Amino acid sequence: MNKRFFLILVLMIGWQAVKAQKSIEEATQGTEKKEGFFTYYWDEKNGKVWLEIDKLDTEFLYVNSLAAGVGSNDIGLDRGQLGGTQIVEFRRVGPKILMVQPNYSYRAISENADEVRAVKEAFAESVLHGFTVAAESEGSVLVDLTPLLLSDAHGVANTLSRSRQGNFRPDASRSAIYPPMLKNFPKNSEFEATITFTGSGAGGYLRSVTPSSDAVTVRMHHSFIELPDNGYEPRKADPRSGYGTIRYMDYATPIQENIVKQFTRRHRLAKKNPKAKVSEPVEPIRYYVDRGAPEPIKSALIEGARWWNQAFEAAGYKNAFIVEEMPEGADPLDVRYNVIQWVHRSTRGWSYGSSVTDPRTGEIIKGHVSLGSLRVRQDFLIAQGLLTPYENGTTPDPRLLEMALARLRQLSAHEVGHTIGLMHNYISSTNGRASVMDYPHPLIELQNGQISLKNAYDAGIGEWDKAAVTWGYQDFPDNVDEDKALDQLIEDQFKKGLQFITDSDSRPIGSSHPSSHLWDNGKSAVEELNRLLQVRNHVLKNFSEKNIPVGAPLATLEEVLVPMYMLHRYQLEGAVKVLGGTYYNYKLRGDSQPLPSTVSKEEQEAALNALLRVVSPTQLAFPEHILKIIPPRPPGFGRSRETFNGRTGIDFDPVAPGETVAGAVMSYIFNAQRATRLAQQKAMNPEQIGLTDVINTIFSSLFNVTYANPYYLHLNHATQNQMVAALMDLYKSNSASTQARAEALNGLLKIKQFAGNNANGSEASSNAHYRYLNHLIELFIMNPQELEVQNALSPPDGSPIGMEAESWCSFSDN
Repeated sequence: MNKRFFLILVLMIGWQAVKAQKSIEEATQGTEKKEGFFTYYWDEKNGKVWLEIDKLDTEFLYVNSLAAGVGSNDIGLDRGQLGGTQIVEFRRVGPKILMVQPNYSYRAISENADEVRAVKEAFAESVLHGFTVAAESEGSVLVDLTPLLLSDAHGVANTLSRSRQGNFRPDASRSAIYPPMLKNFPKNSEFEATITFTGSGAGGYLRSVTPSSDAVTVRMHHSFIELPDNGYEPRKADPRSGYGTIRYMDYATPIQENIVKQFTRRHRLAKKNPKAKVSEPVEPIRYYVDRGAPEPIKSALIEGARWWNQAFEAAGYKNAFIVEEMPEGADPLDVRYNVIQWVHRSTRGWSYGSSVTDPRTGEIIKGHVSLGSLRVRQDFLIAQGLLTPYENGTTPDPRLLEMALARLRQLSAHEVGHTIGLMHNYISSTNGRASVMDYPHPLIELQNGQISLKNAYDAGIGEWDKAAVTWGYQDFPDNVDEDKALDQLIEDQFKKGLQFITDSDSRPIGSSHPSSHLWDNGKSAVEELNRLLQVRNHVLKNFSEKNIPVGAPLATLEEVLVPMYMLHRYQLEGAVKVLGGTYYNYKLRGDSQPLPSTVSKEEQEAALNALLRVVSPTQLAFPEHILKIIPPRPPGFGRSRETFNGRTGIDFDPVAPGETVAGAVMSYIFNAQRATRLAQQKAMNPEQIGLTDVINTIFSSLFNVTYANPYYLHLNHATQNQMVAALMDLYKSNSASTQARAEALNGLLKIKQFAGNNANGSEASSNAHYRYLNHLIELFIMNPQELEVQNALSPPDGSPIGMEAESWCSFSDN
């Protein structure tokens, strides 16, 4: 075969291949055409979605989410859960179409194309999916989108595996497109599919929420969204402002400037008249509440979310923030709607505010709130324990529902706050409830010997919230220096005493700020703890059968008792941070905020005394009348995460709850970082309280006392055990300084000596206890890493008392 003939043959074959390539019109005959941002076709006969791509090499937003979830807080796959917001584009390579995610974490903002290219080629992109061209017409190509829609784009299998719920993967034979939610609009195309995951080894959480635990079926939603236009003006981030941020590295930055760029996350909002003190917006921010929320809950959610209009009014806007019921038939995952969604789970859990945000600029395109429906029942339960609500048998005191709905209003406002860009502000409780972005514990007051809940939760937006929205959304005229104006707004906040401290500085472990805590009240954590102990004592003294309705099993009193016995749990977390604490803020050079300062010795000693009061047997013991009325659990009403853990089988354990509280207090006090701070502050200032001072004070309080009441004695022994266990943990911790570990060992030796000297007294149980402690510490000193010490039982679920905090038993930061 000569070369000329071979060339002719190749050309003929190529021509036939081109001729065989169908047009899009031919390939989509018999399908339902849906025109919009991306035109696509629903092929009902074959169960496929065909996507027409007329925007090659054009970036757009891609978001995946769960339209129908798993229903377990512990697993974390909720209805309405958003995945990450990704910028993607379709690129053609021969017969293939690649769906590529560019790397926006590393950029070069430059007019120099070579400089831009150098950065782009230095960091990896991600090809999220690949398609084969099935047809093309006039610059547009057709691909089968079905494989992407039926994939595990949301990472469900990884989530199940990570939460130890089994090994699962998508089953194509049990998965299909979900036609009712195939929708198209001018600026967004929406797709949805039913995805079934099959596998083995289903964990308990998964078994509890699935009809057949070897097959988990969810609905996965995919959104293709047009990128916003260039009309949005990014606002530079400020760590003092309270706003979340986007960040990236700009390699075109001059050497003398910071290469990391940060911008505020916020909605687009502009005044019609920027020069006017008060103006209507060009386009208001509009939120919609889930039609699936029942009354009176729905009205409470709407009312709470509308509080934010107060803040926008303070920022100079009129009618800028609107909240309404979701239109009938609207899809909550449609990017055009900011949504407050009512989410059901099998157990109470976290609520959260998430968003679809443009990764380039920080513009929030869609706010999406998920509120756990069982939270309102927990507040009802708390009120049920505080009052005597069933005096008349079965009709509850109306104040229970009033308090629960008051909390829902605040919760709705809080989570919406996240979706307009705001972070938590946990110090605001010291400013007289200055922000709904705090985690509020109900304010329980004793008035004339009676519990009052009339001020349990605030009603309205706080002063810090107003100042923060003004900083984030103020629309400045062209002749105003925006940077100077924004800085002045922050300075004005300082002058008003408004402060901002967020998550990492507010947890009981690791952080040292004495004024910023979760679920606390009052200006002083210590004073509020002492006050709350008085309230708790009153509640326990008056606790009775009347806390549950007639006809309820008497053993279920325990579910109501738990939050009453643990009423002080979060306030003591705040008080412990005073020990080794430091007052500080997010100060910038040149602003008027004060420099850091160590908490005074007097404040630290007052905190330690309050914590020792918490673990005194008089506080750990249950009143005798309560122990008499709680019987063992009846059939069908077994123990759960809402009841106390115990060591007495089905009988109510009167000691384990006290041991749990004591264990928490001791582990908090002797946390490695806190112990190191205590040791170092003594070295820096010999007049300050130090770690050995704390150990000696606790030792004296626990060991240099006697109790004639055997129940009190038993509880005191349990608390002594927890002190020993906490000191052992501190000694073994590599996170502690060697000095802190040395002082912990010295404390253990002091306890060992005391135990050895008191193991032959007149009281038999004390003799046994001290022999045990002496032997335990001796074994520990011989081989500290191998000795397994019995830890305190974990408490019943506490957080989320309302939102996304960790469980109290974890003793760790998020």
